[in-house]
Amino acid sequence: MRKKAKMLSDKVMLVSGVGPGLGREIAVRGAGAGSDVVLAARSETVLKSVAAEVESHGRRALAVRTDILDPDACRALTERALDVFGRVDVFVSNAFAPPAMGDLTAMDLDAVRASLETDALAALRLVQLLAPTLTGHAGSVVMVSSAVVHHSRPDFGAYKASKSALRSLAGSLATELGPSGVRVNTVVPNYIWTEALKGWFAHQAAERGVTPEDVYAETAAACDLRRLPGPGDVANAVLFLASDLAGAITGQSLNVDAGEFHS
Repeated sequence: MRKKAKMLSDKVMLVSGVGPGLGREIAVRGAGAGSDVVLAARSETVLKSVAAEVESHGRRALAVRTDILDPDACRALTERALDVFGRVDVFVSNAFAPPAMGDLTAMDLDAVRASLETDALAALRLVQLLAPTLTGHAGSVVMVSSAVVHHSRPDFGAYKASKSALRSLAGSLATELGPSGVRVNTVVPNYIWTEALKGWFAHQAAERGVTPEDVYAETAAACDLRRLPGPGDVANAVLFLASDLAGAITGQSLNVDAGEFHS
């Protein structure tokens, strides 16, 4: 019997912002779907750990310690990927830094600028560097945004600006790169049930004198499914959009939030 091809069979996927949560999940599930993976992050410890998991699926991993705010480091990342694999078929922009929180009317503009640099301009820089190989192989790009684009809650102004800029860039890149066969889409999660979020809920619970389960239930009550998505839920959406299963989908923004926001 002929072996069934996997979703990303023999693709090369570059993931920026590989941390212990969503970035790791995207990389490891990508390997499970048949992809070799280029891993980019600042933490060498995390890179080594995730690379080992990728290789446990029988795929090749290239770990490159990268500060995506450094143009030279981004160029070196791209060159390493092409030297080792000869091409990149998929780019997933997952880089994240804690956003500046507070009122825009009082916020230092450098803090707003830093958020834009990390969440939007760094992703654009890597797309520019990868464009020749992506267009040469009818590749795909998936940007990880945030449900902050759907609301205007206090203190989130800078973060909303940067993630909204990312989504706008993705739409324009879809138009520019589409004639070359390259697709560009955005995944929009809200709360993701990671260890970091569990710790934050535990902190909130202790301050309020309730249980972490109470905080979870209150938060999940806003979602149609009454639960929060895990990293695997979001990673699955990323890999779908990256794959040929989404071959006619580009310029789109997909919410992965268990039904909190409808669009």
